[in-house]
Amino acid sequence: GPWRKPFARHDPGKILTDLALSLATGGDAVSDVDRLRNQPEVYGLVASDPTISRLVKVLSTVKPAQALAVVNEARAKARAHVWAHAGEDSPLHGVSAENPLTIDIDASLLNSHSEKEDARPTWKKGFGFHPLCSFVDHGIRGTGEPLVTLLRPGNAGSNTAADHIQVVRDSLKQLPEGYRVGRKIMIRTDSAGGTHDFLNWLTARHRNFSYSVGFTITDAVAKMLPLIPKTGWTRAYDSDGFERDGAWVADITGMLDLAAWPKGMRVIVRKEVPHVGAQLRITDIDGHRYTAIATNQKKGQLAVLEVRHRLRARCEDRIRNAKDTGFANLPFKSFAANELWCHVVMLAAEIMAWTQMVAFTGTKARRWEPKKLRARLFEIGGRIVSHARRTTLHLASTAPDVQLLIKGMKRLAALSPP
Repeated sequence: GPWRKPFARHDPGKILTDLALSLATGGDAVSDVDRLRNQPEVYGLVASDPTISRLVKVLSTVKPAQALAVVNEARAKARAHVWAHAGEDSPLHGVSAENPLTIDIDASLLNSHSEKEDARPTWKKGFGFHPLCSFVDHGIRGTGEPLVTLLRPGNAGSNTAADHIQVVRDSLKQLPEGYRVGRKIMIRTDSAGGTHDFLNWLTARHRNFSYSVGFTITDAVAKMLPLIPKTGWTRAYDSDGFERDGAWVADITGMLDLAAWPKGMRVIVRKEVPHVGAQLRITDIDGHRYTAIATNQKKGQLAVLEVRHRLRARCEDRIRNAKDTGFANLPFKSFAANELWCHVVMLAAEIMAWTQMVAFTGTKARRWEPKKLRARLFEIGGRIVSHARRTTLHLASTAPDVQLLIKGMKRLAALSPP
């Protein structure tokens, strides 16, 4: 409301939603909104490119922090509404200390091919940005959805505790009330999150989150590896919960001095036969590759806790999917405008994730990535026909997944609107 001019034809919220829809259906830039503008029967009145540009300029210059706060508040309300409708398919279903809701945190590099505000050299000798993102993991039956994208200059550190804390704070605001503290929430990161400040913040008494983070194999840890007895190793599991050949795990918490770390922290080491082409590190011994994680989870087999951490790799899939949805190329010169763009990308990813959660649960489309969703469902040919005061959508009957699309549309039509 505060950003809408008197007598304006286009509502700012509708404009941002149209931008998100254009990205969800395959767009990559602001101008791709014309794919919606050319179909007013479906999308209604869509703003022109100059109108969109003016709105982006206003939102990124007139109280930009307040504008992003309003967008995030709307996202949180929509998320709670969708999760309530999803029922047993909601990420909150069956959440407990033993089966926590998992929030993955990971960073990625975005290259910039022009002089954008706050673009800096990156540690990979590129030039651009180094955003830090968080996602809710839907588990093996689904995909995931974004919570926060913290846009940072390209020279931002990978293990900056203050940035990790800020991302967790903002992520919790996206969750429904009652799911913002306690062991039923697990924060999962790579070794960039394995810092004293970050773990101390997570385990503070009034937060008490579960965590599972990568743990660097220091000299002190490396010295303990040859001392682990053969009986201390147990078989590791694969992602389906079956024993994996050539991989073992062991708990070495009692062999380390962890007095400087949060109370209750456990260190679990994994060794495996390296895959073809893998290069061993100086800390690897006996021809095996070693990795370690730190966690405060008390219950569960070692192999279960370790494979739960390795499933963090799905976060990298979420980032890759976001880059296929407009995240790869930030379109504006202004840093604040590109922050707004990151929120539009999150909206687009959420629209797809929520559609899969509510409309396609129990089907093969529940785990499809954006490119496949577009090719198999979103781009099915159709024609709108008006006759006798009725509007009918005719879909191409020869499309391979047209019946799946119809099934999903019926599920959505049965829901009450927000």
